[in-house]
Amino acid sequence: MHALELAEEDVLRWTRDLDDETLELEPLGLPSVGFQMRHIARSIDRLLTYADGRGLSEEQMLALKSEHVAGTSGDELRRQVVEAIAKVRPFAMQFSQNQLDEPRGVGRAGLPTTLAGLLIHIAEHTQRHVGQLITTAKVAAALKDAQVS
Repeated sequence: MHALELAEEDVLRWTRDLDDETLELEPLGLPSVGFQMRHIARSIDRLLTYADGRGLSEEQMLALKSEHVAGTSGDELRRQVVEAIAKVRPFAMQFSQNQLDEPRGVGRAGLPTTLAGLLIHIAEHTQRHVGQLITTAKVAAALKDAQVS
């Protein structure tokens, strides 16, 4: 949970001064900050679904396919990230230590893992995309500033 709390802090810090247009820039072909935010929120949702032993819904599949689609405000994207992260703690706390080794499947192929493996993956996957978000935010902000100067 600490890794996710740090991820949330970083997302809010590095996106607070970016306008909606800058959030969707793809500098040097990098995925946009907006994409990273959508992906973080939606991937947490998907991974929690797998951790719960369920497959993805049609709505989740549609959301997955639209992660590159711009048009959501920065405030809404920040809200989505915060809400997704907030769902992890109560979800994880409902399981006993003995349940952490229970098998789980990921994706259509049902790649094998455990409940613990999925919970850890939520944190490390989120951190990975936050790192990409920070780098892209710095580059996008610098390019935006250069255009204004």
